[in-house]
Amino acid sequence: MDAARLTDALERVFADEAPEEIGQTHALVVIHRGELVAERYDADHGRDVTLPSWSMAKSVLHALVGIQVGRGRLDLHAPADVPAWRSDGDPRGEITLDHLLCMTSGLRFDEEYTDPDASSTIQMLFGEGRDDVAAFAATFPLDHPPGRVWSYSSGTSNIVSEILGRGIGGGEEGMRAFMERELLARLGMNSAKPRFDAAGTWIGSSFLFATARDFARFGLFCLRDGVWEGERILPAGWMDRGRTPTAGSGGEYGAHFWLAVDGTGNFSANGFRGQYTLMVPERDLVIVRLGTSMPEQKRGTLLFLSEVAQCFPRLRPGG
Repeated sequence: MDAARLTDALERVFADEAPEEIGQTHALVVIHRGELVAERYDADHGRDVTLPSWSMAKSVLHALVGIQVGRGRLDLHAPADVPAWRSDGDPRGEITLDHLLCMTSGLRFDEEYTDPDASSTIQMLFGEGRDDVAAFAATFPLDHPPGRVWSYSSGTSNIVSEILGRGIGGGEEGMRAFMERELLARLGMNSAKPRFDAAGTWIGSSFLFATARDFARFGLFCLRDGVWEGERILPAGWMDRGRTPTAGSGGEYGAHFWLAVDGTGNFSANGFRGQYTLMVPERDLVIVRLGTSMPEQKRGTLLFLSEVAQCFPRLRPGG
């Protein structure tokens, strides 16, 4: 790798005064060819400090769904198992789990983060919907026929999480045990702590707290196609499906993963205010950046991640 260039990039973003175009970076972890090669924290954080995932949790939810799909316990193409949509003539009854994962449910939901009165997300997480986030999201009507229009929605992720949890059974305790047993413990993500609502649903749209190293473990797991230490955990093809662009997303979104549109094949779990777990297949690279960036600093943050990636060589043909 270009160690000098990487050092310069890290010195710049971890300077006492955060770069104006990026904002504050709290943690950075880089995994290259399966090995930890770079790690840095600001003065208020360290390797044992857990940080919020925000919407990076959606990608973890995708993996958990994949486990159950692989076991034949969830059907992607059957009508989604949502009790509120079962009435005769309810057009929402045509929404499938696949529609929800690809953000093409057609449900009305305002994914906006500044105006509490206009934001479905704020109302769901912190307002009237906070005690039962999935039930709140499921009350919205259709704005479009299912499968026709892509629209990013944290509400649909929580509906997916409730479907997953109800199928597993046991309420919050059952879901926690499933997450730990089937994914988190197997990857060694020992710091990871999910947050649940009062109804016992994991708030899979937004709340998984973990260290930067543990987010990097998840990223490496995704980069390795759902295989960990030689054991296949996700069904073959599940990650490829997550990285397949959804029609209408401009090529930027698959199934609970964000996608690069530059032809690199990069994909990522992204979260509010600049949380990124970036997978770079052509360089066998995972980069985790956790911090506090405003929307106008997104471009600068992405340019920084690109610069870090370019410090590492592309794989030669054949790996």
